[in-house]
Amino acid sequence: MPPRGSPVRDPEATSSSELEVQAPSCCRVGVSTELLTIGEVARRSGVAASALRFYEERGLITSDRAGSGRRRYPRATLRRIAFIVFAQRVGLSLEEIAAELARLPGDRVPGRRDWDRLSRGWARRIDERIAELERLRGSLTECIGCGCLSMQRCRLANPGDRAGRGGPGPRYWMGDPRGA
Repeated sequence: MPPRGSPVRDPEATSSSELEVQAPSCCRVGVSTELLTIGEVARRSGVAASALRFYEERGLITSDRAGSGRRRYPRATLRRIAFIVFAQRVGLSLEEIAAELARLPGDRVPGRRDWDRLSRGWARRIDERIAELERLRGSLTECIGCGCLSMQRCRLANPGDRAGRGGPGPRYWMGDPRGA
């Protein structure tokens, strides 16, 4: 028998007046609330502590400050750092990375769908990077149109630095047609 004043409840009955309480998204099963030191994050991510502080100054990651003022990072920050490193390798600037990260939810740890939506538009950029690397691989011993004219092949493929009319840099590596 329930204590006096307690409602008697039929276990089979349901009521629309019942209150359902859910844990905050950061505390749900499968989402770690563990905080890591800057050293732990640096070791696990492979990113120097100085870079982590720089990313934080730029607003790319955030930390909680302990009473001592020491940085403590939620474990989910490791995913953001991996994203930053990968995005830089793909060729995104820090400004572009910040804009991409700003599209993630701020009220919860991003899930698979969030990350998928964020990276979906990258196929073109990745394809361009692959093409650039293939050009690099195929022309390491060829004239790249940089204007050095130091190789015999340069003098033939780029007489008088003709490629320089297309702009600065190694024009053939950048995709300009040879002999243009």
